[in-house]
Amino acid sequence: MGETTGGGVGGSASAATEVAKPQTFDGTLSKVSGFIGACKLYVKMRLREASVEEQIQWILLYVQGGSADIWKENVMEELETREIEFESAGEFLAEIKKEFGGGDEKSVKVAELKKIEQGGRTMEEFVQDFKRVARGSGYEGHLLIEEFKRGMNESIRRKLMEAENQLATIEHWFKRAIALDRNLRESRREEERLREKKETNRAPAPRSNQQGALGQSLPWP
Repeated sequence: MGETTGGGVGGSASAATEVAKPQTFDGTLSKVSGFIGACKLYVKMRLREASVEEQIQWILLYVQGGSADIWKENVMEELETREIEFESAGEFLAEIKKEFGGGDEKSVKVAELKKIEQGGRTMEEFVQDFKRVARGSGYEGHLLIEEFKRGMNESIRRKLMEAENQLATIEHWFKRAIALDRNLRESRREEERLREKKETNRAPAPRSNQQGALGQSLPWP
């Protein structure tokens, strides 16, 4: 099978279709879901026509470093001796999740949800990350809203809590928080522009005298 433009073996997707390759996976718990998701998408888009063996070999190219090295070495040896076999790349990725997922995915998601904070990110960025973490945590309704309120910056949380009309759903909280964050950031930018303008206007004007630009006395008429 010939290689595709996207770097896969036997892929059927159009050469114009850009598909991101996964980042190297070193066994870190927080990287498991992202790695598996990226591999699934790439295999589906670029390696669909490749054999299961080729798909697994491609995935293993991105498993390296940290605690993943020893596991990879053992798996490659077992695959070579036919001690283990996988019917699909999805089954192999499920094995990676089982090995490095750290046990119950729901518990992991809840722990991550309780630590996530907005920090210096825009509210749009924080909301997207919050949705990713909340998915699979089992949190919904009031509990989910409370974690979202806890994670956002205090200035925005205080403004939302002072609003007359309390928000009923998490989607309402997302929408109002994003709008408020945009307004606050725009206000800060406007204040900065006004401050710079005032400082420019305060700058002393050059003193004028009866001397020329080079400091020479003007001729007496």
